Amino acid sequence: MDHYSDDTTANKIALGLLRIITAFLFIPHGAQKLFGVLGRDSVELLSLSGVAGILEFFGGLAILIGLFTRPIAFVLSGLMAVAYWYAHGLKDFWPIVNGGEKAVLYCFIFLFLFVYGGGSFSLDGWLKRKK
Repeated sequence: MDHYSDDTTANKIALGLLRIITAFLFIPHGAQKLFGVLGRDSVELLSLSGVAGILEFFGGLAILIGLFTRPIAFVLSGLMAVAYWYAHGLKDFWPIVNGGEKAVLYCFIFLFLFVYGGGSFSLDGWLKRKK
């Protein structure tokens, strides 16, 4: 007997926690770049790092509350793929050596959220139930 179901309460809670914790950990990367906080100087807003900071901070906030989760997660997954290759991937094949583990994990978590959406405990889920 298969006990797996996408609609179980445990799966709904796990998806919500994955989304919220990922966003909670992701937002400070953008805050560092945009506001020069948390041990880093701010960057030029219209630079590559500035655009990344905008996407990380505001995209992370949207993921945190689960608003437009799928399209934003798709963009953030792409951002993390580019960040990996731009900052890490050409240094060495292994992420443990090139320091790119976080970028790879974020990339695939955001890809997962793109596929599954924000879940029941999100603004997307609430708006879907309101229809």
